[in-house]
Amino acid sequence: MNDTDLKNNLKNRCPWANHDEEMTKYHDEVWGVPLYDDEMLFAKLSLDLMQAGLSWRTILHKQKNFEQAFDNFGIKIVSTYDETKINQLLNNAGIVRNRLKISSIINNANQVIKIQEKFGSFSKYLWSFTKGEIIKNKYAQIPPSSPLSDIISADLKKNGFKFVGTTIIYAFLQAVGIIDDHLPSCFRY
Repeated sequence: MNDTDLKNNLKNRCPWANHDEEMTKYHDEVWGVPLYDDEMLFAKLSLDLMQAGLSWRTILHKQKNFEQAFDNFGIKIVSTYDETKINQLLNNAGIVRNRLKISSIINNANQVIKIQEKFGSFSKYLWSFTKGEIIKNKYAQIPPSSPLSDIISADLKKNGFKFVGTTIIYAFLQAVGIIDDHLPSCFRY
């Protein structure tokens, strides 16, 4: 173990980040960092949708497989997926093979395009709910949802998105930095 590894191991982190090296790296470098790129936001939304009923660790460890299978979550590409592509995805052992989730990602790509046309970008739409501000919470224990995730979930559903319940949206908002839920004891707080 070198000095950098030792220093990283001594940092206080959110407890969920200490399970393995990949989770630690995700926590330290990705989770809660504000995102403004539509493609990256769509990718995160899709991965959080895939997480429903599973652990984030499972999805994180398959992230590269998802990116490859879903053409790096290119919004326009995913929006054109047909039954042949769906069957290809359903036969891909490297991802979560759930027809409803796969179909929801394709549907959501089409809805993102509509949001882009209406608001200029998916990012502008999402960040408009907080007027561009990061919501920094001070929870001792992170909740599964919030009034903000309730509002955004309802609006996404109203705009035709699928598989965007408030718990999924709360996790998504944390992942893309709209909500900062690093615990007060965490070095990223």
